[in-house]
Amino acid sequence: MSDILDHEDGNIINEPLSEALTKRYLAYALSTITSRALPDVRDGLKPVQRRILYGMRELKLDPDAGYRKCAKIVGDVMGNYHPHGDSAIYDTLVRLAQNFSVRYPLVDGQGNFGNIDGDSAAAYRYTEARMTEAAKLMLEGLSEDAVDFKDNYSETDTEPVVLPAGYPNLLANGATGIAVGMATSIPPHNVAEVIDAALLLIENQDTPIAELMNVMPGPDFPTGGVIVEPRSAIREAYETGRGGFRVRARWHTEDLGRGTWQIVVTEIPFQVQKSRLIEKLAELIETKKAPLLSDVKDESADDIRIVLEPRAKTVEPDVLMESLFKLCDLESRFPMNMNVIHKGAPRVMGLREVLQAYLDHRREVVVRRAQFRLDKIDKRLHLLDGYLVAYLNIDEVIRIIREEDEPKQIMMERFGITDIQAEAILNLRLRALRKLEEMEIKREHEALSKEREDIQSLIGSTRRQWTRVGKELKEARKAFDPDTELGRRRAAFEDAPEIDLSAALEASTPKEPVTVVLSSMGWIRGMKGHGLDMDSTKFKDGDSLFKSEEVYTTDKVVLLSSDGRAFTLNCDKLPGGRGHGEPIRLSIDLEDNVDIVAMFKLEPERKRLVASDIGYGFIVPESELESNRKAGKSAVNTGAGKLVVCEIVQGDHIAVIGTNKKMLVFALDELPEMPRGKGVKLQTYRGKDALADAMTFFSEDGLFVRDAAGRSRGFPEWQEWLGKRAQAGKVAPKGFPKSGRFNG
Repeated sequence: MSDILDHEDGNIINEPLSEALTKRYLAYALSTITSRALPDVRDGLKPVQRRILYGMRELKLDPDAGYRKCAKIVGDVMGNYHPHGDSAIYDTLVRLAQNFSVRYPLVDGQGNFGNIDGDSAAAYRYTEARMTEAAKLMLEGLSEDAVDFKDNYSETDTEPVVLPAGYPNLLANGATGIAVGMATSIPPHNVAEVIDAALLLIENQDTPIAELMNVMPGPDFPTGGVIVEPRSAIREAYETGRGGFRVRARWHTEDLGRGTWQIVVTEIPFQVQKSRLIEKLAELIETKKAPLLSDVKDESADDIRIVLEPRAKTVEPDVLMESLFKLCDLESRFPMNMNVIHKGAPRVMGLREVLQAYLDHRREVVVRRAQFRLDKIDKRLHLLDGYLVAYLNIDEVIRIIREEDEPKQIMMERFGITDIQAEAILNLRLRALRKLEEMEIKREHEALSKEREDIQSLIGSTRRQWTRVGKELKEARKAFDPDTELGRRRAAFEDAPEIDLSAALEASTPKEPVTVVLSSMGWIRGMKGHGLDMDSTKFKDGDSLFKSEEVYTTDKVVLLSSDGRAFTLNCDKLPGGRGHGEPIRLSIDLEDNVDIVAMFKLEPERKRLVASDIGYGFIVPESELESNRKAGKSAVNTGAGKLVVCEIVQGDHIAVIGTNKKMLVFALDELPEMPRGKGVKLQTYRGKDALADAMTFFSEDGLFVRDAAGRSRGFPEWQEWLGKRAQAGKVAPKGFPKSGRFNG
């Protein structure tokens, strides 16, 4: 139980700890969701962003004003509106100023505000800022009662609940955030396209998503790039509010003459740090995971320019880039989860719902501004009516002022005017009594009366309100004209080319002879050439040769472990022959108590005899042993034993021998062919005896074995050991190798 102090009356309340924690955690979660992480659907801003813009407005940091120190801005925002850490406020301000982080920056920064390489901004005592024209549009109408205000955290000032938002900022700049139990991820879009889509909705609220996409085809990222997401997937994402967009770097080839060329990347995916991308490309080259790439250079200045050099001029540029798209952040996926605050609660909304919520907000802003203007006009007309009464009765007004002790009360009774009108007449200056001033007041009264009628007509007509919303959006669109540098579309749409990457990579990889060397202690390397003298190959102290295989760089090698797993390595990615190579455990996930028992070049048309020491085995096609996973694939179920046999199937009979030196021969067709499994019993054993070795041979050629010295010996009487699978067999013939194995 937990004793909870009631702060209102000082009483202690007995409450279970679990309930107390639940209530308080839910309150914290709700605060995080609504007051920090998720944007409001109306203005697309989180509270800290909204407070920064409002704080800058209060400091009069308009686009045409001078810059002010960011320390001043952060201090005012923290002291007046946002009682959190200064670093959180400054980080947000910096992001709002970065043209590679937000599509339409709301802060105009002066100084070091970071870069696309991931370098952080200078401290706020060094940087200065003011608002952009886009931010000014967001705040337009605040002084005209366009939105509600609330008390700040200390109840010493007020702040807007939401901004008027002259354009759809939620979709324009997007948003990302992680709350408690939920998150939001909204990509940025082109404002002109979003406004065009909003105008379609004003005309018809049921406009299909497909029609909206005709004018708003998809996101528009600050860093450009190429969107390769299918149109159907984009439409589904906009309909449901959930989905994602594949974005690729924009690139082109540069001809260097004499048949050589290089690739130049000029735009990278959104939110990808260029420095990390370069590091990843360099790592791929060093680890030989990008066999078609020779070198990468960063020649960027103000614009991005990443140069990629192919390993050979015969490499196809499309194939090279497709391989890199799969290996690094030259292609990334931006998720979409339009989780926003709508009417005070979080909700995932589709494109049409988000736009309609924004339009409803703008309609409310239009009505409130109209009502504010109407109240101003009514007050002014009231005064003008009083002035006109005074001009019509100017002599009497002068007499009352000169002769009466209470002129205000007398005028109110004599002319039927209000206290406010009488006070205004008394405050008139003498020079305002000219005939010219009377004519000006009449003209002003006439103009205001006409404006009043128009505003009353607007307030009373929903159709006129929507017309006004559309007119204001069209006016805002001019600030983001697609013909300007700010308004032009940066991200393009293309279909990803259909390339058989594995075949293309194989065709593009130079075919060079390599000898794969695996040591007893598990070190592997690829030595250039064939026909190497293995006796002169150097190993670590205490290590020696275990297996070697002559292959080409276009080949693959398969390794089988004692626990029955199969691993595949590309020969062009093996560590070089200099030194002792690398531990095999860096390339595959192999436990310390598991050993490699076989290594061979992958030839899919071949078959292998595999068997465990518990006496079970089967025939497996080599194509079934190929695996692209670092953890390999399970090929042989060894039970409590281990894999001891992995031999090429060459023959029509099988000979097996156990540790008890008993041999058995039976027909090959008694063994099943399987892709994986335990297999069937080959030979029966007693006690601790187990399978030692097995091999296949042709009955026409006879059975031949090889001793430790490499000498071959035949056993023409092999038929004496002929039997059926799973029998115990007979003692091996005289002269059988002392190792108890068929191959020394």
